[in-house]
Amino acid sequence: MFPAWTAEIGSDGLQAHRREGDGSTPTGVFAFGSTLYGIDPDPGGLHYRYHRLSCGDWWDEDPFSPHYNSFVEVPCSAQPSFAAQSEALWTSTVAYRYFAVIRFNMDPVRGGADAPGSGIFLHVWVGSPTARCVALPEVRLLRVLRWLRPRADPMIEIGTTAQVATSRS
Repeated sequence: MFPAWTAEIGSDGLQAHRREGDGSTPTGVFAFGSTLYGIDPDPGGLHYRYHRLSCGDWWDEDPFSPHYNSFVEVPCSAQPSFAAQSEALWTSTVAYRYFAVIRFNMDPVRGGADAPGSGIFLHVWVGSPTARCVALPEVRLLRVLRWLRPRADPMIEIGTTAQVATSRS
């Protein structure tokens, strides 16, 4: 639907075979999660469920946790056991104004010592490399989020210009 766009990616670049914590963005073709998230109010025009983030909303990135690579809600005052290796989503006020979950390492989720990684999102551009996500300027990101239709099974292809061109030929 959209042309190849320049995006911010992980500080360690693109990797076909990544590991939890390596700072790289995975290459490949991935589906999106069933919920869109954000710190800001619902921007309107979305076709997916929208969850406005609040205190206590986490993405569990502890590969030994039973909720690894998933959204978890805990009471705001609680410090979950997985917190040291995870993201308190409500605290990323620029990047997570709006985001979609990229379904990397989810079918099935593989945790443990050899976990390939977690928490890969399509989020707002922050002006520097991401932790491992893909980031677009907010105007483009909202264009994509409003275009997404669950019944169409939308996908995102992540790779270099050469990788994307090769996969389409």
